[in-house]
Amino acid sequence: MNAWLVLGLVLLAAYVLGATPTGYWAGKLLKDIDIRQYGSKSTGATNVLRILGRGPAIAVLLIDIFKGVAAIALTRYVYSLPNIAALPLPSGLPLGTWLPWAVMLSGLMSIVAHSKSMWIGFKGGKSAATALGVLFALSWQVGLGVATVFLLMLALFRIVSLGSIAGAISASLWMIALRQPLPFLLLAIAGGIYVLITHRANIQRLLAGTEPKVGQKHL
Repeated sequence: MNAWLVLGLVLLAAYVLGATPTGYWAGKLLKDIDIRQYGSKSTGATNVLRILGRGPAIAVLLIDIFKGVAAIALTRYVYSLPNIAALPLPSGLPLGTWLPWAVMLSGLMSIVAHSKSMWIGFKGGKSAATALGVLFALSWQVGLGVATVFLLMLALFRIVSLGSIAGAISASLWMIALRQPLPFLLLAIAGGIYVLITHRANIQRLLAGTEPKVGQKHL
């Protein structure tokens, strides 16, 4: 088997995991609705909370986090297989030595896939939960740090998007503080920027003072 084929297949698997439209399926199963037609039009846990309630929102949140964990776990497993790890790269080094960079690409792929799901017309959520799952899989300390920032901002301001934005910004800082490998830092930077991009409408509403708090309807 070719090393590049392995990388391509692993990235494809990471995309499929990240693209799983949990919130969309929850809307269809519980109320036979397309949740993208309601609230913020997102398939993420926050919109599920507004439309379907707390129980479904918690389930969607946990599954979306797990998608990121699974993408990283799968990549590490495949690259740990002796026959795969020994495949030669063009440089002559075995494929297993490239694991941190493969993890970086798989993590980023799953983050993007959450908001660009092929199952629902390349739309989806805002990738914050899946990104958190990726961070937990890379380093539980970093994941815990980002989750703490999110929960602190949520407790202070009761605005989910503000917590997600703060968490995304803090991810690279936690990577630096905890001296994580360069590929992991680059993933935190790229993933954080992507999460900020998916939250651009939220940022505009935050600046305008119109972003809804937990329990309020989306304006």
